[in-house]
Amino acid sequence: MDHLLEKKKTQLFIKRVFDFIVSIIGLIILLPFFLIISLIIKLDSKGPVFFKQIRVGKDGKEFKILKFRTMVQDAEKKGMQITVGKDIRITKSGHVLRKTKIDELPQLINVLIGDMSFVGPRPEVPKYVKLYDVNQRNILKVRPGITDYASIEYKNESDILALSDDPETAYIKTIMVEKLSLNLKYLSNMSLFTDAKLIFLTIFKIIR
Repeated sequence: MDHLLEKKKTQLFIKRVFDFIVSIIGLIILLPFFLIISLIIKLDSKGPVFFKQIRVGKDGKEFKILKFRTMVQDAEKKGMQITVGKDIRITKSGHVLRKTKIDELPQLINVLIGDMSFVGPRPEVPKYVKLYDVNQRNILKVRPGITDYASIEYKNESDILALSDDPETAYIKTIMVEKLSLNLKYLSNMSLFTDAKLIFLTIFKIIR
């Protein structure tokens, strides 16, 4: 895998330049929208505008991922780290933000500062990363992304988990394994064209 990434060094540099420039432009354009969303969140429920959570990024380095808060304050202390179906912890505005994926937009900040990329394996919490085997840990050799094959394939992940008697076990034993397989596939076929395709497919999935 290291040899493959070395061969793609130029592409990775171009990708980082793209991430930096587009994230700046995106944040400037979306600033008024961010302010409106922030106001809606504050009026809807108590708590901060942003949700911050420790995730594992490139080379195993931990960072704080940013999202618009879609759940009640301290939701992680009141349930699992994964979300299932009609989770009672989700706020009224949170349902809309999640469905439209607007809650993910603050990750433009993560992209700007270099924690993330627009496209790459979605970052997991440390608790789940500890379960990766040697081969699966290869996905930590690139920056995690806002979207990837797994995000598209499991757009309705919470609904799938809601059908299980033990959602967390179902996630670890089945969904996480399949996600990692898709992420390893991405690494093997990583290219600027693949990234463009995944961005297009993500937008299509959201608006469909």
